[in-house]
Parts: sequence; structure tokens; C-alpha cells
Amino acid sequence: MTILLSTLNARYAHASLGLRYLLANMGELQAQTKLHEFVIGAKTTEVVERLLAHKPRIVGFGIYIWNVEETTKVIAMLKRVAPEVTVVLGGPEVSHETNEQAAVKLADYVITGWGDITFPQLCAQILNGPKPLMKVHAGQQPPMGEIALPYKFYTIEDIAHRTIYVEASRGCPFKCEFCLSSLDKTAWPFPLDAFLDELEALHARGARLFKFVDRTFNLNVKTSQRIMQFFLDKLAANPGDPVYAHFELVPDHLPEALKETISKFPPGALQFEIGIQSFNPEVQALVSRRQDNAKAADNIRWLCEHSHAHMHVDLIAGLPGEDVASFARGFDKLVGLGAHEIQFGILKRLRGTPIIRHTEPFGMVYDPYPPYTILATNLIDFATMQRLVRFARYWDLVANSGRFTNTIPHLLGAHPFDNFMTFSDWMYTRTDATHRIALDRLANLVKEWLQQRGMAKDEAAALIASDYAGRADSPAEKAKPTAAAPERQLRHLVA
Repeated sequence: MTILLSTLNARYAHASLGLRYLLANMGELQAQTKLHEFVIGAKTTEVVERLLAHKPRIVGFGIYIWNVEETTKVIAMLKRVAPEVTVVLGGPEVSHETNEQAAVKLADYVITGWGDITFPQLCAQILNGPKPLMKVHAGQQPPMGEIALPYKFYTIEDIAHRTIYVEASRGCPFKCEFCLSSLDKTAWPFPLDAFLDELEALHARGARLFKFVDRTFNLNVKTSQRIMQFFLDKLAANPGDPVYAHFELVPDHLPEALKETISKFPPGALQFEIGIQSFNPEVQALVSRRQDNAKAADNIRWLCEHSHAHMHVDLIAGLPGEDVASFARGFDKLVGLGAHEIQFGILKRLRGTPIIRHTEPFGMVYDPYPPYTILATNLIDFATMQRLVRFARYWDLVANSGRFTNTIPHLLGAHPFDNFMTFSDWMYTRTDATHRIALDRLANLVKEWLQQRGMAKDEAAALIASDYAGRADSPAEKAKPTAAAPERQLRHLVA
């Protein structure tokens, strides 16, 4: 009598925090509960075969925007070959607009929202009776101190090869309409001492890379400082065995006390993800985003100039009321602030988010299939939106990758967005592709572009060669001791 927890992760390096929370909170059913993760792209028949090898009575699937289509196929096949197996769904994708979805129609039960308490209760009813009559169950939100923390369920293999996701809090007090967190009433912290004890246990087991999924890590500065001090203590105790931590920051909330703590971190130990999304005040107002743009810009500039933190800053194209010229101004501003990576995102209509209220007034046209990407607005037509999609992909390959750090300033010049858009259009005409471009070919294309823009052949070759010489995956760099920071950030460091 086995309960099986499963999901299709975006890649192997991602370990599902949500499933581990469910396992940690199974209570008396924990002994008969197992976890089996897969990766999107796996063959459906093989996934079903491996699930059934556990002889499950219940299979619980975590459903997200990136895996819903493939998981729907898995559920359909599972119900055909083993209709006696009870399928329970949960996760953000099925928590809203629930009854419209094919996966929900195939499943036996769905839990919307928090599943920590509701999933084990539902499993007990399925196994022991009385069998639930309702298909959809609203997840019960317990006090944070009553949720069992999941970190002991990261295996030694997880710690060695996968990203360790942790959270000091859940929820978000802000109401940005493109984000599912806008539906939260506030942010709820876990008891801090218990959480720090779990970090200590993870570190003792060998974890060195910690990715915090908190939406607003710096909302409570005293809590932020205590958590950062945990990592500073580890770095001080053993600088030859570094730790690396990733946090998402509110951009306009960086008091002096927090700056002082941040400034103590050495290179390669800290990454901040900051969601700017738009610098246009009118667009921000439309999507209910509260942000002091001047303070946010000052804070990003300070972090880039006075800390060793790796800066990853987000912008979203396709928001209601924003045209290409407005987006370009925001992009150029971020380039000028010195962020190491600018994540150029394309708006997606997440199920349940209030962004849908702008659909008709702003001519928002979305792909009907996941991940529901914006295809056009009344200010950006479909063809232009596709140019932006290609820009985002080439930007990731050339700029964000850290492989062309010396070359990027020459590509961008005084007008970063316009110049890189011109380069992006040219790249597409030369390759007719945005994926599967080998690094050597990419480097040669960048060199060819520089020459077309007037750079001497020898100078362009030397510039590209200087980036190759500084690559973190070059033989010289491979010989250095392994750092905790991910490879992409290491490339920025060595450049």
C-alpha cells in the first residue's frame, strides 16, 4: 500500500521542494510514502512503467506551468493501464481555473493551494475511508510552526549534484498582477531558529549551494541579517570550503545595516535576484506594482559597485501599456547600472493572476498552450514580439552566459538595446536558429559582426580570444579548486 509523490522537473539539477514538504508532513503515512522525480522530456511509457514499479495505491503529481502538458500525457496513460491507481494533483498550475484543465479531468482528486496538511488527510480518507466525494479540495493553510520542514529528505546525491532549494518564508505582501504571489495576503515566516538549525544540518551533510525561494527575502532586515550571518560564519570558519547563497531582494529596500552585512561577503559567495520588471511608472501602476524607481536604481548601482554579490536583474517585455521604446529605456538603464545578468523575460499569463483584467483594454493575446506566453499587445505586434523573443535568447547566449564579457561593451556601445536588437536580427538571418548554436560558431559569428560594424579583423579576433582566455571552462580554470558558485557566475568572476 504505497503512496507515491512525483513530478517532472525542468531539469535534473532541480530537486522538488514541494514534494519534500509533502513527504515531511505525511505523519503516520510517511513510512509508506515514496518520492520519485523525473525530468521533462522523459518518455511517457518509461515514466509510467517506473511509477507502477512501486505498486502505488495513490500517485500525487506536482503540476507546474512547465510540466503540465507532459504530465497530462503521463496521467492519461497511467489511468488507461492502471485505472485502479488513484491520482491526486496539486501545484500552482491546477490551483486556479481548475475545472478547465485536461489533467484535472483525468485525475481523481485535486488539491488547490497549500498541500502540506490537506494531502495526507486526503490520502488517509482514500485508503481508510470514508472515500471523499468532492474532487477538488481547497488546501488548508496551517500555522507556519506546525509545518514539518523537509530538508532531511534531500539525499546525499541531491546535495552533491542538485540545487538545494530552501525557504525562510512563504508568500508575498505585494500585489504585482503578473505574479501568482499577488494572491497572497502577506508573507509568512517560518520559525527562524528551527530554520537555521535545518541549514546547519544541511551544511554538515555537505550542502554548499543554497537557493532561497522566498519572494521577499529582505522584507524583515533583522531576519535577513541573521541568515546572512550564518553563511558569513561558515565562510570565516573555512574559507577554503566556500558556500554560495542566492536570494531574491525587494529592489527599493536596502537599509544601511543590510548593506554592511552584504559588503562582508567575498566574491563567488552571493547572488541577488532583483525583479525590476519595468521602470515605467505608468506600467507599474497598471499592474499594481509599488516600486521607488530612483531608490531601486541607487540600490542596484550600490550593489554592483560596492559589493561582490553577483547581480541578476529581471525585466519583463509585453506588460500592458509598455511599448518597445519604453522597454528599451528600462533595458538601457539596467545596463548602465552594471548588473551582471539582465534576465529578459517575456510576459506569461499564469493561471489565476489578475493580469487577465487587462486582456481586452490592451489587446493582450496569449499563446493558448503552456507557458501561455504573450504573443502580441496593442503596442507590440506579433512580428515585433518574436524579435524580442529572439533578442532574449541571444542575450542569454552572449551576455548572460559570461562567455563574452570583454566583447559585450563593444556590441552594446552607447545604445545597448538598439545595437543588440540589430545584432539579434542579423544573427537570425545568418543562422535561422536560436538554439543548438555551438560555442565556436557563436564566437565566430560575434567576431564577424564586429568586423561588419567596422572593427579591424585582427582587433576583433584578439577581443574574442581575450574572452576565450578568461573562460571558466578553459583548461587553466578547470585546474583551479572547485568553487561553490554556479559555473555561469564563475565565468563573470574570471572575466
